[in-house]
Parts: sequence; structure tokens; C-alpha cells
Amino acid sequence: MSLKLFELVGTDAGRPFSPFCWRTRMALAHKRLSAETIPWRFTEKSALAPHGSEKVPVLLDGDRTIVDSWVIAGYLEDTYPDRPSLFGGAGGHAMARFMNAWGDIAIVGGIFPLIIADIPKNLAPEDAAYFRTSREARFGKRLEEVMAPRDQAVIGFRKSLEPLRQTLKAQPFIGGHAPDYADYIVFGGFQWARVVSPFKLLEETDSVYAWRERLLDAFDGLARKSPGFAV
Repeated sequence: MSLKLFELVGTDAGRPFSPFCWRTRMALAHKRLSAETIPWRFTEKSALAPHGSEKVPVLLDGDRTIVDSWVIAGYLEDTYPDRPSLFGGAGGHAMARFMNAWGDIAIVGGIFPLIIADIPKNLAPEDAAYFRTSREARFGKRLEEVMAPRDQAVIGFRKSLEPLRQTLKAQPFIGGHAPDYADYIVFGGFQWARVVSPFKLLEETDSVYAWRERLLDAFDGLARKSPGFAV
């Protein structure tokens, strides 16, 4: 077994911050698999070109290349069936597909405007310039303008988490009594924010905050040990 994982980093190679890479990190830990991590930065497109991708995560398993966090999760489940299941069966896999879309839109999409101008502070000048130019073109305004109303916008983001709160009233994790890939999908967004921004997304009294704390401590504190802000 020879697993290698390309992960997005900034100036600190030991501080991976992509929400999608964190989904894969947690999935590997759940499967009790270890991978050699390969730091990758926004302007290093040429490093991924041989693997047919322009973005991370990219997982190498021997001579096989697997691209995209959702595809990687399915690959790990199918290739290592003797390891703990990420989905708990076909029904769980199907439900996680919904969570993957919800995580992309509501969590990553909801958090992005709240932390967008903090991200370049973690990057080398050439990567910060690339990030600013590409994201300002997407939003049609400066990053600081996108993020300016975040003190009010975060209230709406917190309200959008109510379905998760209702779930956590009945069980400690989205996956039930123990976390599964559905949890890692959502958690990846919160870990991304924790790594790159000091902005407070959650109140300490929120059940989502308590859920995030449990996942920070999972797998011997894998996520908590990664450098980040105490928010």
C-alpha cells in the first residue's frame, strides 16, 4: 500500500486548508489508512497536470490516480472494504451524496463570503495574487467588499444550519452514534474556516459548535492538532 495525497497549503506546508482535502483527510483516518501528504499551492498547476487534474485533493494509490473528494471517498470504500465503512451501506452512500451537494452549497458556499479576504493572508505573494484576481473576477468586486457585511451575514449562515441542529438533538453525529462520511463532508468546511480565519462562525452554546468540537477531537485530535485559530 502506497497512498499519497496532494493537499492545498499556503506559506505553511503543515497547514492544509482546503475543505475538500479535509474531507479526504478525515475519510482516510476513518478507514485507518495513512497517506504521504504532498503540499500543493494554487500556482503549482504543473504538479497536478500529469495526474489529469487542476485542483486538489488528488489521491495516488500506487499507479492509480483518484481525483475529487467525493470520488476518493467512494474509491476508498470500494477498494478497502475490510476497513471501517464510510457510509454503512448503499443507503448511507446515497444519503451522503445529498450531503455532499448540501455541503458544497450551504456550508462551503455559505462560509466563503465570510472568510474570503482572510485567505490571502495565509498565502505566498504569487498565490495571493492568483487567488485575489480569480475570486474578484468571480464576485465582481474586491474581496474586502465581499466580506465587509460578515458580522450581519453570519447570522443568516447560522440560521441555515437549523436542519443540522435538529439532527443533533437526536444523535451526536450526522452518521448517528458515530461519525461517518456525511459528517466529514460538513466538517471540512468548518475546519477550512478554522485554519484560515479568526472569524467566529459559531456560538459556543450552539449544538453545531459541540458537534464540531467532537470532530476536532476525533482520530486522536487529527484536526485539532492541525494549526488553526481558536474560534
